[in-house]
Amino acid sequence: MARMESLLSARLFLSPRWVGERLYFISDLGGQLSLYSMEAEGGIPQPLLPGHIALQNPDLVGGEPYLIFPGLGKILVMIDADGDENYQPMLLPIEGGFPEPAFGDTFASHRAHLMGGDPERNLVYLSVESRKESMHEAYQGNLKTGELVRLARSPWGAWVDGFNEDHTQAVIQDSYTVGDHVFYLWKKGEGEAKLLYGTPLEERSDGEQVPLNGITDCCFTTEDRGLLFLTALFEDTYGLGWLDLGGPGEIQPVEVTGTVHSGQGEMVSLKHLKGSRYAVEYNIDGGSWLYEGTWDDSARKLELDRVICGHSPLEGGVLKGFSYDKEGDRYALAFSSATSPIQLYTVEGEDRQTIIRRTQERTLGLDPELLSPGEDASFTSHDGLRISARLYRPSERLGFTGPRPLIYYIHGGPQSQERPDFAWFSMPLIQFLTLQGFSVFVPNVRGSTGYGLNYTKRVDRDWGGQDRLDHVHAMQVLAEDPRLDTTRAAVVGRSYGGYMTLTLASRHPELWSAAVDMFGPYDLSSFMERIPETWKPYFQIALGHPEKDRDFLIERSPKTHIEGITCPLLVIQGKNDPRVVEAESSDLVEKLRSMGKDVEYLLFEDEGHDILKMKNRIRCYHAITQFFKEHLRP
Repeated sequence: MARMESLLSARLFLSPRWVGERLYFISDLGGQLSLYSMEAEGGIPQPLLPGHIALQNPDLVGGEPYLIFPGLGKILVMIDADGDENYQPMLLPIEGGFPEPAFGDTFASHRAHLMGGDPERNLVYLSVESRKESMHEAYQGNLKTGELVRLARSPWGAWVDGFNEDHTQAVIQDSYTVGDHVFYLWKKGEGEAKLLYGTPLEERSDGEQVPLNGITDCCFTTEDRGLLFLTALFEDTYGLGWLDLGGPGEIQPVEVTGTVHSGQGEMVSLKHLKGSRYAVEYNIDGGSWLYEGTWDDSARKLELDRVICGHSPLEGGVLKGFSYDKEGDRYALAFSSATSPIQLYTVEGEDRQTIIRRTQERTLGLDPELLSPGEDASFTSHDGLRISARLYRPSERLGFTGPRPLIYYIHGGPQSQERPDFAWFSMPLIQFLTLQGFSVFVPNVRGSTGYGLNYTKRVDRDWGGQDRLDHVHAMQVLAEDPRLDTTRAAVVGRSYGGYMTLTLASRHPELWSAAVDMFGPYDLSSFMERIPETWKPYFQIALGHPEKDRDFLIERSPKTHIEGITCPLLVIQGKNDPRVVEAESSDLVEKLRSMGKDVEYLLFEDEGHDILKMKNRIRCYHAITQFFKEHLRP
């Protein structure tokens, strides 16, 4: 019988960096995420932080989780307290030690994000959120002197999105919702940032619609004449654009040549390497492709001429972070797939063909051939929209016969995507469920990322609307598959996926025999009252205003329909969660128990909006699996 511990015996290796002859990375080697380094040619990883300090999932940090400053002999690392996400910039010796605040107590009442830096000049860029009011600030910080220069202040993000080589200019982004961005340019000696591109919200007339630009990853080009960046202005699935800084005005499209992938997806990132060389990342059908190419400033063209990730052995999976070592002209990257644990790789050589796997992670005592690679299960929804999805079925070698009970897994976000990624929380659970005889269906319904900006925006101000109907229609499609037994079906989701789980279980109870809600909003009004002050402006636009849209929020809240739940429910929550606070789940459980409903509650005292510590992950996965086995009888 397969054990969850077999799947989790493969450790995580995230956010790698190559400095000198050492690789640095975040790993759970000690049972929780921490910072490590090891000789690039191999050896035993060395912990760099004390054992009582746990780092956050880099996917949740918002910016860089750490940067290395060899000249100072220091590492700047963003540290919170057991998942509360109140990140503080902390310095520790490059050989490891006890972290100390990088800028005293300046940001003690803020949540800070590390947006980039320059190891040669010991400079960093921070975007910080007040924990007392709805206000963001952007700073340039000098780690050697402790000096801080404020670049901008705004209720809408003040995200540092790019800076020039001599650090006399920086681009600041305000973001109202996904794709709706405005940009400001800070110049040294000229005070705070001035408007560069876009129409600020306060200058828009009532009901005015502005084109969604989706601009991000701004890079200053030759002699700071312009900005090269990602944008959705010309392609819904994103491409590149260029803006002349000599006379800001119309953004020009940039031709990108040299891609060799096929399939559907998006361009997801642009990174300047050195000189005229850039890296471009794509998400194609959920898999990562990373290219390198040359920027032609006069022709406004980027010619991609190297594939870093996308061909064997780095194919069919997801990059979990990559970095470029300018001095050594080489890459360090982390990569995993649906069936392969995350591994550290380095990529070297002028042709980028020297690919070396630096770790040998594996599932102990478990034949990899028993894991499910999944199959395409995309479908056409109730209104004709194509919905991407995958179905993970038990291996035939496991010997299960007859139609298999169904687990319906819903990702969070909602503007996110479920991908073939062994490092993410869901994939070990999916694999463990297939090993127990379940089939697992994983849809990316409207509102998901990875399929163009228009698709992503379809969930704005419509939580529990058309997205819900996509799921209901999917169950109708799945019922026609003779390999599945949809009369034994359960739904599970995290965060927004937890909200949708509660919505489906309460509004469509005939579909489910069991449900698992992981930190999902129960009452949209109280959810919005309880989130951090700096997040409220976004949700008031993207979800609904607590006063103007009160009736809508009530109608779309699981709380309104909760009496409809008929199946047993397991609720899972992290005590320190700042996104969906513990009170949301405890209110839900209290209400259900008062009604005599079948509900179990699993609370993790030392977790936030994720389950990261090894002992907690094992307990969580087992609780979910046993709950489904009890009620679905695989």
